[in-house]
Amino acid sequence: MDRRRIFCIKLDKEAYALNYRPYPGELGERIYNQISEQAWQLWLQYQTMLINEYRLNLIDPDARCFLEKEMKKFLFGISKKSPERD
Repeated sequence: MDRRRIFCIKLDKEAYALNYRPYPGELGERIYNQISEQAWQLWLQYQTMLINEYRLNLIDPDARCFLEKEMKKFLFGISKKSPERD
């Protein structure tokens, strides 16, 4: 079975695609179609760092909103700046 490949906009190169939609809704569809496995793993590592450094409580809707914004910036944005939390 051939693995699906995509042009990953995060890595700016062709790479192996995710095998599943890692996030619900339209954003999950966009990630599935435009973000590679490798870039998704980079996000998961960065997300873990954010959760630990900001001591985020994932039950808190504000923390989840913060992570979603950071995920969009990390995967689709160009900002290399450290995130600022309200």
